[in-house]
Amino acid sequence: MKEQYLSAEIESASGLAAPAWDLTDLYPGPDDPGILEGLVTAQRMAEEFAAAYRGKINQQDSDAAVLLEALRQYEAIHETGLRPLFFASLDQAGDTQDEKRTGLLQKVREKWHDVSQQLVFFPLEIMSLPADTLKFLTYHPELQAYRHFLQTLLAQKPHHLTEAEEKIINTKDLSGRTAFTSLFTELMGSLTFPLEVDGQIKDLTSAEVLALLYSPDGSLRERAYRTFMDGVARHSLVFKNIINALLLDHGLDGKQRGYRTPLSKSALDNELDEAVIDTMMAVTEQHYPLAQRYYRLKAGLLGLPKLKNTDLYAPLETPGEPISFDRARELVLEAMNGFHPVFHQSARKFFDRNWIDAGVRKGKRQGAFCSCYFPGHHPYILMNYTGNLRDVMTLAHELGHGIHDLLAAGQTFLNFSPPLVLAETASILNELALTRSLLAKPEFIGQIKGLLAAKIEDITATVFRQNVLTRFEQAIHGLRQDHLLGTDEICDAWWQENAKLYGSEVEMIPSYRWGWTYIPHFIHYHFYCYSYVFGQLTSLALYQALLDQGPDFIDKIIHLLSLGGSSAPRQILSALGWDPADPAFWTQGFTFLENLIDELERR
Repeated sequence: MKEQYLSAEIESASGLAAPAWDLTDLYPGPDDPGILEGLVTAQRMAEEFAAAYRGKINQQDSDAAVLLEALRQYEAIHETGLRPLFFASLDQAGDTQDEKRTGLLQKVREKWHDVSQQLVFFPLEIMSLPADTLKFLTYHPELQAYRHFLQTLLAQKPHHLTEAEEKIINTKDLSGRTAFTSLFTELMGSLTFPLEVDGQIKDLTSAEVLALLYSPDGSLRERAYRTFMDGVARHSLVFKNIINALLLDHGLDGKQRGYRTPLSKSALDNELDEAVIDTMMAVTEQHYPLAQRYYRLKAGLLGLPKLKNTDLYAPLETPGEPISFDRARELVLEAMNGFHPVFHQSARKFFDRNWIDAGVRKGKRQGAFCSCYFPGHHPYILMNYTGNLRDVMTLAHELGHGIHDLLAAGQTFLNFSPPLVLAETASILNELALTRSLLAKPEFIGQIKGLLAAKIEDITATVFRQNVLTRFEQAIHGLRQDHLLGTDEICDAWWQENAKLYGSEVEMIPSYRWGWTYIPHFIHYHFYCYSYVFGQLTSLALYQALLDQGPDFIDKIIHLLSLGGSSAPRQILSALGWDPADPAFWTQGFTFLENLIDELERR
């Protein structure tokens, strides 16, 4: 089994050679005793931590030096205990159908739960301090590095429960929320979809069948999407129960904690007023006609009277030969070098040090992600590379996340992870830099319309589609407060929200009613999708500012990325002279998009 953990060029199910990641700098393999030993060590550290600090933090005359040392030890326990969980999660993502890997992941989760239970008291004791005392500590010179973390605890203070209640919730999550998310991941990883391609019936993975939406053959696109949707619909009973359970769990948790709306917790986690999110989404909906204008344009370019939703990503030109992963690497690195040397140097590490798993394999987790558990350790990227230009763009996107993590590595654990609404910044900038680089290359001269269309479609998918997903999520959360949702009711809500975007310009195929079933964001996180809208529009504003102000502005971008999660989004944007509460801020991104559509019309 050595090849599963050491880097290798493997022949993936897509027929393309692609790298597998090297996880050995975490652990040599899943049988390494160090995995469970790390959790034993973390458990001992947590017990000693609780013995040393329980009851000493929530005193009105709490000493800043004591709190500082406690914060550092708290981070050290997480670094030690999350390392095994990080490895087990990555390892299982490589093959969700391997019972040994899944068993290890569950075992590690349960043992980390035992560790984290010992730590529940700590943030609660900080939050139990009188508000004046906590405000004083946030500005104490010795605690400057943790000021933002303390400020977030102050904001969350009204919504936390007692230690006993928090422990019960954490324990029940293992057999509740976590169990349902695991079921979803394993089910999606187990599915294959029989489809006739080139005269042969092939059992395709989710990634492979969805990649056919970029085929120039309209009949194949529709058959592939219908096969996929019909395939997931056969498991509608499971999907319906998973989503109902998670909606109920979120609603009950929010009621216990006193959140005003189902979206409130996510807004607080992202340090945003819900009014800012409402403004952003309202401005986005005002620009739905811009998306519909593009759909009309694309229908004309394809010679169709109207698009079906299976035509949304149809290529405008006949695609060339599949792009090898080695060539994708060259294209991405060249674009990063043209953008900024720091981006290029950071991106190279992922290829040179085998931090990427790109092959398509049965059982592998669908989609793509970049994950980093601690600033003291590097990130890893998982994707399913099938050789089209969109996959090259996905590679650039995930590398953007990795670059962001590396630039923020100077932060401590509690200040490391950027808020979701800014987590896409480097990724989107990477995509824009890659698009600009490809447009200048002679080898892509015959694909300029296709490249422009692909970038427009990336933006519309990230802004308009994610806005639709958020509205759908708001709708089903609202309905679930009253009753158990049936599949028809969920499908109807999905159809209605999508229809608002597509209007009369796009025909949705009937089986698209099941489009909500396979989207992991509804399962793994609640109200994640609006962060894509925020991140995309903010990144477009940053890129336009870079074009307007020149190379000096990129230093501000790199500084923004290096902050990680050490500042609130509104504070970061305010330093650039922007206010996300102002509708005019959001229109900048739509102006950028409109200019791209204008350029495509001129070609």
